[in-house]
Amino acid sequence: MKLVRSLFLTHRFFQAAIGLVILFIISFVLPYTLWLPKVLFFCLLVIVVTDFILLYRVKKGIYGIRFTPDKLSNGDDNEIRIYLENYYVFKVKLTIFDEIPHQFQRRDLEFQITLIPGEKRTIPYFLRPVKRGSYSFGAVNTLVSSPLGFLSRRFSFSQDKLVPVYPSFMQMRKYELLAISNRLTETGIKKIRRIGHNQEFELIKEYVSGDDFRTINWKATSRRSRLMVNHFQDERSQQIYSLIDKGRVMQMPFNGLSLLDYAINASLVISNIAIRKSDKAGLITFQDKVNTILPANRLSNQMNNILESLYNQKTAYVESDYSNLHTIIKRKISQRSLLLLFTNFETVFALQRQLPYLLSLSRQHLVVVIFFENTELSEITSRSANGLKEIYHKTIAERLYMEKKLIVKELLKHGIQALLTPPENLTVNTINKYLELKARNLI
Repeated sequence: MKLVRSLFLTHRFFQAAIGLVILFIISFVLPYTLWLPKVLFFCLLVIVVTDFILLYRVKKGIYGIRFTPDKLSNGDDNEIRIYLENYYVFKVKLTIFDEIPHQFQRRDLEFQITLIPGEKRTIPYFLRPVKRGSYSFGAVNTLVSSPLGFLSRRFSFSQDKLVPVYPSFMQMRKYELLAISNRLTETGIKKIRRIGHNQEFELIKEYVSGDDFRTINWKATSRRSRLMVNHFQDERSQQIYSLIDKGRVMQMPFNGLSLLDYAINASLVISNIAIRKSDKAGLITFQDKVNTILPANRLSNQMNNILESLYNQKTAYVESDYSNLHTIIKRKISQRSLLLLFTNFETVFALQRQLPYLLSLSRQHLVVVIFFENTELSEITSRSANGLKEIYHKTIAERLYMEKKLIVKELLKHGIQALLTPPENLTVNTINKYLELKARNLI
């Protein structure tokens, strides 16, 4: 039974069989030609038996293994690699089918390659998850054909593996590396001029390209006979909290990801940037009640704590309770902090219901309300309307688009910082806002 399950007939076999059937049919009309299909039948039989022996004379003709990361990054292209090695003494043709998790909804993942004797090959491909959670990989199935090509033997490499999908740690590492190398401007992060002198002297160091000439220490330069500069550090240990709304307003999808996942990915990045800037990063998630409270800290394991906390967050079709959030923050956060609230107000009325709680928090903390621009509405408003139906759609879109602008004005009028951003620019715009507030010495 095991042999039957691993043996397959190829298209070449069926083509030859159909050709023989046609010749046998012709021989009924022309009996003197019967010898030809008979000879060809025995030739086909010999070829098939030879092909069978070639494929099965080696117990382990093909070795394969799939390499997957220990965890996948949500919303990013994650590299998966399949390693194959040919133990046959002849060239083989391989057709590879990988049993990827059902969440990807892909049925076209097929690779065809040729391996010479002893050749090793690695096949890379990429998967982009759009939901956090556990993803189950199945086996790697490989159909092997000899140069004769009438039969295929299946090798199944048992690679059953459960891989968790975490918030976008790839994006976090990308911005971390750019921050370390002072190349954040390449991703759209603005270089903001610092206002005032909210810096502390740290040390005197040797001048390197890019240092500000105004910080040259001439006394130290004369003593060392080479340029020395004063190095300053930003005022440290400011608390940065990401407040993530998990209510129904964050269910809306955009490019496969929900708004909640965009907020989670941005929170992970801004927390890491804050810790790199020697600030303390914390996390609060809420819906009808507060679910997660991670006190602000900058210890070495804080980012791992934030990552693990964000992994299990899910939205719910419920109204978010800002009164409960307000009570928890008043009770748990005594030091003035920067509160980055990721939510999605759609109307001024929706904002006004929560405005008293935001105003109360803004008296003690610096509150930034971060919500999302509907890019589809922006596209509709920018297009010219042809016909009554399109005019109607454009009018409604403009009204909804202006509603978002009114929300920004309403927040600014009450002294609350606001950030309206497209989902794909959320991370960059949030970092820019954080750096702007630090430059203006507001936190």
